[in-house]
Amino acid sequence: MHEAFSMPGPKPADMRTAVALRYSQGDASPRVVARGRGETAAEIMRRAREAGLYVHESPALVALLMRVDLDRHIPPALYHAVAEVLVWAWKLDREAAQQRSPK
Repeated sequence: MHEAFSMPGPKPADMRTAVALRYSQGDASPRVVARGRGETAAEIMRRAREAGLYVHESPALVALLMRVDLDRHIPPALYHAVAEVLVWAWKLDREAAQQRSPK
């Protein structure tokens, strides 16, 4: 599962920031698989949306995740915040599956 985070608001495109995380069952914790600003951030978000992944906007969390090196697991201090985002994505997946299934 991937999650992409972006910095929201009326900032110009070159000020956007995005971080993509990967977390799979059995992983010790999510890890940063992409991060960037400006056009790189736009490309991360575009690819996430094209892949059908959810894009969650959280400026404070993105700012903290930008400090994590690529291909590194997130630090324990961010576990709770990232877990909340993963639960949000899981709920969206579940709701989408329920809407697709015949009643």
